Amino acid sequence: MNGVLETEKQGVSLEDLKNKMADFAKERDWDQFHSPRNLLLALVGEMGELSEIFQWKGEVPRGLPDWKEEEKQHLGEELSDVLLYLVRLSDICGVDLGKAALRKLDLNAKKYPVMLCKGSSTKHNQLSEKQ
Repeated sequence: MNGVLETEKQGVSLEDLKNKMADFAKERDWDQFHSPRNLLLALVGEMGELSEIFQWKGEVPRGLPDWKEEEKQHLGEELSDVLLYLVRLSDICGVDLGKAALRKLDLNAKKYPVMLCKGSSTKHNQLSEKQ
């Protein structure tokens, strides 16, 4: 998988990640292990590792100003593990993750109209009661 960092200067798309993950798995003959169930369990495991980073820190401010550079790097690695497994899972399941995410944002905009929810954490099914 040469050139992993070739897109670093220009950014990377979900499609790029999907293709790189597919190539990575194929080169190692790992497709046989990449069932939806196995990928989901791996994703959950990585979410656990991500959660451990924050487990005993309490609330932290945006940008993590008090974190050491090594801690931020570790966070980036765990976030990347989660993203990569999510992208691979969506590919194996035949879901276009980018389109699904945009569709979900549109649905959320309808469920949470600005006029009813701005500045509020009220659940969508209770917004009309808030008025």
